Amino acid sequence: MGTFTRIPQSTFEEMQLDAGVLLKTFDPEHPAKKEESGSYVDWTDEDWNTNLVCATTGGISASCVPAFSDLGEDVDNCPVNMMELRHLDSWTATLGFTSLGVSPANIKIALGCADIDNSNTSRIVPRRDLEQTDFKDIWWVGDRADGGLCAIQLKNALSTEGFSLTTTKAGKGQVGVTLTGHVSINAQSVVPMEFYSIAP
Repeated sequence: MGTFTRIPQSTFEEMQLDAGVLLKTFDPEHPAKKEESGSYVDWTDEDWNTNLVCATTGGISASCVPAFSDLGEDVDNCPVNMMELRHLDSWTATLGFTSLGVSPANIKIALGCADIDNSNTSRIVPRRDLEQTDFKDIWWVGDRADGGLCAIQLKNALSTEGFSLTTTKAGKGQVGVTLTGHVSINAQSVVPMEFYSIAP
């Protein structure tokens, strides 16, 4: 074996396996547990059923991309990409997935700005105006090979590409969803995506 033909000893432990799940709520300090009578107990099947966002296909894509500007680009004699003049403008945080479900709740998530009719819960109506309650935190949680987990919290998530249903002959209907995290006016320096990698 060559001197530099190696991998880190922690490679297996740090691998992320399978597609993971999208959850409405999650506590990294007490994974898959809820507080009950002063202690933490495992989620029941009903807890899982209530907390899962939807079934997906093709995996889930998470992205947190910075946008930079070069404050020296119009300065005479300044080299391109001088690190002292690099400025971080913003972050764009997204979760992209394809949903297999067309439940009213899943259609509402994909639309972003919509309501489920109280008098007819099978009817989903897009809304003209955005409301602050349209923004929800969403979690992606996946397994690590060592029995631990990794998790991503998308804060103030809102569907920004709308509803798009694709059907195929003898196939399953698929709804493409892109959720974008948003900064709050009450926490303007907080990037709307956080990451966790937790050993077992």
